[in-house]
Amino acid sequence: MDDNEMAVVYDKYKNTVYRAAFSICRNTADAEDITHDVFLKRFGYTKSFADENHEKAWLLRVTVNRCRDLLKSFRYKYTVPLEEESVVYETTEESAVYNAVMELPPKYRIAVHLCYYEGYSVKEISGIVKKSETAVQTQLYRARKMLKTKLGEELDL
Repeated sequence: MDDNEMAVVYDKYKNTVYRAAFSICRNTADAEDITHDVFLKRFGYTKSFADENHEKAWLLRVTVNRCRDLLKSFRYKYTVPLEEESVVYETTEESAVYNAVMELPPKYRIAVHLCYYEGYSVKEISGIVKKSETAVQTQLYRARKMLKTKLGEELDL
């Protein structure tokens, strides 16, 4: 892969990979590190992909795995988290939804992010996170239930 091809791939998928990493880690520094790690791995990967969707799914799978590794690491468990930058929203509802999603446990945040922010189906998510479709459906169901409980109180749903 030459420099031009690398630049095209990076420009095309950098925001997707960063958003996925940030939604799991909830930390900009870790999300940036993971994004760079994922693209280094991609640029070292010599096999070709069937199409763009396969490449995007591969990148997201590597991102999810790298985030899981970080969340299990000794450093992550025993350090004080960095302060997060504030995110600007057009409405208070958007802010409330974002904050509620960020408060979900990581396994639910991953499923919600891939389903609602990236637009993947349950079948595609199950392939990315290496879980059964039933497990993904259960995670989405439980996440929606938690969000409804949380947001119903705040937004009078």
